[in-house]
Amino acid sequence: MENPTFPSDFLWGVSTSAFQIEGATEEGGRGQSIWDTFTETEGKIARGEDAKVAADHFHRYSGDIALMAGLGVGAYRMSFAWPRIQPDGDGKPNAEGLAFYDGLIDEVCAAGIDPVGTLFHWDLPQALEDKGGWLSRDTAERFAEYAAILGERFSDRVKMWIPLNEPMVMSIFGYAIGEYAPGKTLLLDALPTAHHQNLAHGLAVQALRAAGARGVGTANNHSPIWPASDSPEDKAASEWIDALINRTYADPVLLGRYPEQVVEHLPKHFAEDLPTIAQPLDFYGVNYYEPQGVAAPGEGNPLPFELRAIEGYPMTTNDSPIVPHGLRDLLVTFQKRYREHLPPVYITENGCSFDDVVAEDGHVHDQERIDFLDSHLVAVREAMDAGVDVRGYFVWSLMDNFEWSKGYQPRFGLVHIDYETQKRTPKDSFGWYRELIRHE
Repeated sequence: MENPTFPSDFLWGVSTSAFQIEGATEEGGRGQSIWDTFTETEGKIARGEDAKVAADHFHRYSGDIALMAGLGVGAYRMSFAWPRIQPDGDGKPNAEGLAFYDGLIDEVCAAGIDPVGTLFHWDLPQALEDKGGWLSRDTAERFAEYAAILGERFSDRVKMWIPLNEPMVMSIFGYAIGEYAPGKTLLLDALPTAHHQNLAHGLAVQALRAAGARGVGTANNHSPIWPASDSPEDKAASEWIDALINRTYADPVLLGRYPEQVVEHLPKHFAEDLPTIAQPLDFYGVNYYEPQGVAAPGEGNPLPFELRAIEGYPMTTNDSPIVPHGLRDLLVTFQKRYREHLPPVYITENGCSFDDVVAEDGHVHDQERIDFLDSHLVAVREAMDAGVDVRGYFVWSLMDNFEWSKGYQPRFGLVHIDYETQKRTPKDSFGWYRELIRHE
């Protein structure tokens, strides 16, 4: 497949998250997060694995930054660990945590790479969860204080800011179905967590800007919705799931309102918060992995929809169907839906997992990942040609990492990690991406 061409100022990057790569969960004054608690709970993580070491980025970040410099990316999307900054989620910041990120960010900048800072990638301080977590409005207020700390300390160097990564995943996987931390199974009663995260986003945007931050946006996971048929029942189910996983997070931020399907499940006075949530943004981050199939609910289903697997496409080892044109369709749909309210778009995550192994020749031959990335970049280019203002693309992920409840088996990285030795081996896709960036 011939590589598509992109503007000379198109931003190429890679993404990671703190809990998935840092390790050192009991070092540097870091507090307990809900994911530490979750990994310590029997049966929650595949093979009983944990993130106490992960990719040991806490101790090895200099080498990882050198890899990024060799890759040639213009930006590195990282996340701050809230419990490393505020061990209990409030109060005076932990000096050791701030110093760690000072060193990391300084080296990223010295390598000629722009830091992109995500404030929250799901590692809520356990002390806040004990007080209600995202079911509590107070957590949004605590998050604003945390955002102010980061803005005041790092706004001179961090070029782009993302308050929360994928609040949908926190709400649905963490509070509705319990597959992720904190492991609650509240179904639609989890929707207050969506509103409180949206409020936290708005308050954080205000706090960051007050601290001098520029380039403030968001990063939401979005999926095109594929109804099982053209029947009115399946279409109604598709509208419900679209509202639940897409519009509940985009509509309040971009339009200042919620989709009608979810309103009855939100906190009583949610409307008062909508002006705070709908802060003007400098960019909108889209994380894309796959479409979502849906059908009308069967008998006994308490939900107004029934999820269906997408069939007929190759699969990743993370059980995701590979549907590149879904990214194009999603972006075009967003452009039509939000029009002038949609700021410039960045693909803040896109990637895939495969069974990557170091071959006898010492290399990792991951042609499947190269094909995946290439085809999705074609989709991005097609969306741009259709009028969507896409400014950049971030591969998930720089390196293999702890993949939440599935542990270490799914490998998403451009760099292979041997978890026994922590040896880094750039995969063939690393070289492919480097050449792509070099020639754009």
